[in-house]
Amino acid sequence: MMLKAEPLTRAAFAPFGDVIDCGGDNHYTINEGYAERYHDLAKVDVGAEGGRPLISIFRAKPREMPLRIRMMERHPLSSQAFIPLLPRAFLVVVARPGQAPTAANLRCFRTLGQQGVNYAPGTWHHPLIVLEDEQNFLIVDRGGPGENCDEVRLTEDISVAG
Repeated sequence: MMLKAEPLTRAAFAPFGDVIDCGGDNHYTINEGYAERYHDLAKVDVGAEGGRPLISIFRAKPREMPLRIRMMERHPLSSQAFIPLLPRAFLVVVARPGQAPTAANLRCFRTLGQQGVNYAPGTWHHPLIVLEDEQNFLIVDRGGPGENCDEVRLTEDISVAG
């Protein structure tokens, strides 16, 4: 099965979390007119079981296409945000929280390059799928006690292409 990448929009991605970008109406001018604040773009949810917010940078390498989707992961105790530091598109493969995903409930989104994503707690997702050159991402997620990463291997033949 070949997953078709669809455009990343707030409405289409809502069941999985938040799209982080400068679109929408929630912005205003600050700093004497020298900056525009795009406000409250994602719900950071990291407090379960004494968690605390972490800010990290991940450096991801491009993957060969088509890419076989062999595993998915989720973070049951927290959200996890990925914000690209360069304007390059990447793919996002997700499934709703709950039982382990199957081919029938996976969706693939292609970002516009300046968009990030914030996975809601428990949302199944594939690790970063960078399409072009090596890319850095600012990550906002959870540190602290408790098991916060579940992985599942997929046995179905599922692929994506950029």
